[in-house]
Amino acid sequence: MKRFFVTGTDTEIGKTTIAAGILYAAHAAGLTTAGVKPVAAGCEMTAEGPRNDDALALLAQCRPALEYAQVNPIALEAAIAPHIAAQEEGVALSAGELAEACQAVFEMQRDLTLVEGAGGWLVPLNRGETLADLAKALQVQVIMVVGMRLGCINHALLTAQAIERDGLKLAGWVANYVDPDMSRPQENFETLERLLPAPCLGKVPRLNRADAASVAAYLDIKSLI
Repeated sequence: MKRFFVTGTDTEIGKTTIAAGILYAAHAAGLTTAGVKPVAAGCEMTAEGPRNDDALALLAQCRPALEYAQVNPIALEAAIAPHIAAQEEGVALSAGELAEACQAVFEMQRDLTLVEGAGGWLVPLNRGETLADLAKALQVQVIMVVGMRLGCINHALLTAQAIERDGLKLAGWVANYVDPDMSRPQENFETLERLLPAPCLGKVPRLNRADAASVAAYLDIKSLI
């Protein structure tokens, strides 16, 4: 059973898009899959309760299907930092409780399970814990999504250093080209490929339709599965 934590170099750089693509590719290879978004901020209230677009994207790639609450146990309304949204809504966040929710999905023994964070590696959960503490509690390897835009080299290297400092292994990274006007994209990619201590799992261009199947076509997940 393969399990990974998906983090990013910043917010809004395509973690969910890449995670859904990885899950799609795994299922296409004949594997069972699961995705977990343990805490999601920015939910819309529906007749079935709060729903988050990122969590729904992961839910759609779970094979066999899971219930929404299994994929996203903590759904917060405001589209802000999760610890602030939780405080405003009177919800207590802790790495231990989120890890328990993830472990419940791990126990389903899917061939590949991805746990997606929120924002970057050190996004707070409460006054003393960050999402890094969740990854450490789960003791899983990490997949890093690099938002390819100005500043990405520094952001990626700092994130990789933080992951290593926290005692976890970077299993691979994905270059996601979020800025179509980025200057010297190939040179930036080659620098990252040389300096990051893990293989690149794919280069995903800016797509007009970034659905899971389209993204999967640009990924190579052999090293993960």
